[in-house]
Amino acid sequence: MKKVLILAYDFPPYVSVGGLRPYSWYKYFHEFGLYPVVITRQWGNKYGNHLDYIAPGESNETIVEESETGTIIRTAYKPNLSNRLLLKYGEKRFRLFRKAITAYYEFMQFLFFIGPKAGLYRGAKQYLKQHKVDAIIATSEPFVLFKYCSKLSSTYKTPWIADYRDLWSQNGNRNKNKLMQLISSIFEKYYINNASAITTVSMLLKENIHKLKNKIKIHIIPNGYDTDLSYKLSDKNVENKKLQISFAGSIYDWHPWQNFLMVINELYKNDKIKVTIYLYGINKVQLVKDFCNKHTKEIINEISFIPKLPNDKLFFELAKTDLLLLFNDYSIMGTKIYNYIAAKRQILFCYKNDSEALNLKKTYFPIKKNDIHNQHLQEDLINETNSGIIINNSNHLQKVLQKLYLEHKEKGFIDCNSVGIEKYSRKHQTEKLAGIIKNSILQLNCSKVYR
Repeated sequence: MKKVLILAYDFPPYVSVGGLRPYSWYKYFHEFGLYPVVITRQWGNKYGNHLDYIAPGESNETIVEESETGTIIRTAYKPNLSNRLLLKYGEKRFRLFRKAITAYYEFMQFLFFIGPKAGLYRGAKQYLKQHKVDAIIATSEPFVLFKYCSKLSSTYKTPWIADYRDLWSQNGNRNKNKLMQLISSIFEKYYINNASAITTVSMLLKENIHKLKNKIKIHIIPNGYDTDLSYKLSDKNVENKKLQISFAGSIYDWHPWQNFLMVINELYKNDKIKVTIYLYGINKVQLVKDFCNKHTKEIINEISFIPKLPNDKLFFELAKTDLLLLFNDYSIMGTKIYNYIAAKRQILFCYKNDSEALNLKKTYFPIKKNDIHNQHLQEDLINETNSGIIINNSNHLQKVLQKLYLEHKEKGFIDCNSVGIEKYSRKHQTEKLAGIIKNSILQLNCSKVYR
């Protein structure tokens, strides 16, 4: 069985959609002839919010978990001074000082092996001193993992694969000015130069990465849902006393969440619907609470804010509700939609063509329109799998919600008759990745023979 070293900063038990991708490799690689060795950092869920990302690890020693199907190496993690100040004094104190420290490490980590993330490089290097692997793969961000893999690949003559979950130098949110974009592009081109292959999650990312590295094969390995969790769902419909709507994950500036809540509030105030809204692990809790207290007071007591949950618990909570809210991310597919379709609950897709939402997109959406980019990826998947309702605008939302409320009032649940979701499982995508890795190993062995 071929052995693959995986560098993954985000990894369970840390609650992150980014950690689900490498976890699926760890979980399924052995079924396709690969033995995974994951190098990650120690994680805890002490805070249940964004502070978990910078909280210290549980031990100063490396923790190794071995089994017949894979190994996880959890390196020690100590926050830098900026993060220690944040944890001790909160977000309002030492802001400029903390930003300066963060900027220093963000830049210098690409020149030297320093900073809190360098523990992964040291852990990987220590493992490779004692064990041979057949391939290395890093999933990012953080993109400094590409630097680590590039160095390890050169030192140990092992092929490596760069897996992009997002764009690096071409990410407008990450690089706020042209100088930062230029510096990032220099690092990016240099470190992926010796990669054997590149994988990414969508055609949009593939097209952009090709502009930097057009002589290397780029494969699309989409995200997906956890097959095992989907199998555990009951076929029986969950009957709730009230119509329940759930939303999970990050709210972005181009999402028309205020518009959505205003529509719900108006219907609720006029006794058109009775509804409960669950917001799981959102990133703008106080902002949403402040808005509701000012503009949607009628439904403020019907909204529940739930901290981040482990993926399996979140999945089953979503499956208990009647409707799953999904905002339009246009040319970005995202990860959330796959768990939504696997939960087999109707998706409310907001919006296809709402004037307020389109203004938000024009102002905040980080990817400029390009005709070669599919601007309705989520919509296409929902239509293909018959897993939801495409809401055109806020007026359409009002009509749909009233209709669904009557259906729920009559039956106690909302029907969802989705089809053909099996090909979007993470297990299926992992099988594709295993084939790419094996091909990279084969190409390296062939090149050695013909030298």
